[in-house]
Amino acid sequence: MIELPASIRVFERGWLSSNNVLLVDDASATLIDTGYATHAPQTLALVRAALGTRPLDRIVNTHLHSDHCGGNALLQSVWSCATDIPEPDADAVRAWDETRLTYRATGQTCERFAFTGTLVPGMRLTLGALDWSVLGAPGHDPHSLMLYCEDARVLISADALWENGFGVIFPELEGDSGFAEQQAVLELIATLDVKTVIPGHGAPFSDVDAALERAFSRIAWLRADPARNAKNALKVLIVFKLLDVRTLSFDTLVAMLDDATAMRAAAAALRPRSEWPALLRELVGELARGDGPLKVEGDVVHAREAQA
Repeated sequence: MIELPASIRVFERGWLSSNNVLLVDDASATLIDTGYATHAPQTLALVRAALGTRPLDRIVNTHLHSDHCGGNALLQSVWSCATDIPEPDADAVRAWDETRLTYRATGQTCERFAFTGTLVPGMRLTLGALDWSVLGAPGHDPHSLMLYCEDARVLISADALWENGFGVIFPELEGDSGFAEQQAVLELIATLDVKTVIPGHGAPFSDVDAALERAFSRIAWLRADPARNAKNALKVLIVFKLLDVRTLSFDTLVAMLDDATAMRAAAAALRPRSEWPALLRELVGELARGDGPLKVEGDVVHAREAQA
């Protein structure tokens, strides 16, 4: 049984949307991460049901992948809430540069939003009547952050640590360093006194040592053969797109490789360009096996079921 302070409420979402963490005290109500744009109305409904008549005062984004900030715009339109983002992303958000924000690279969407403040590692925040330290968590995303409450022994880990792994190491797809940074973040987490981890995806968990052991094993496995990271990234992005749009033809998937640079880089790490159509059919076939998230009907790929 996971026990959290009374001021913390976790909305565990489906795979397409990140978890949302609501922290409420007498002074304010803050939401950590807002899910994907497709599910923004659901995020709004969850927050409204939890807050009743009081407003949402603040949004804090651990990083700006579209599944973590896709609900920002709708929530801001309803409550005019303050919004804090990682400081290195400020210029890209201000100019709404979808290339630098990775939405074009990953074939994803995010409605334009504004921000009122920025976060950097070392800052201290008071949320839900608890004191939190902002920690850097590069690896999955160079600018990603975590929040750690020493008194409550709670870590909001975003995509740096899940119960069974961590997020795709995207920088490595473009030839930038990411494995070493992910290793360092795991080593940092291992130094913290953590009783409960609230991950970006999946249920909160308390067996932190076991999760770290699995994560250290996985990063070693990926570093031994970077093609493994590329294959995982391409499969994740295919599933993400299908969970969003529900149905795509194989021809459309192949065309996406030219438009989405992260997908193209992952495919290029695996096969020559002439073999990309066959590669996509192979990966989709793997994702359609058994109870996999996809199903194939001729030249059309479907997501099996909607997730929130």
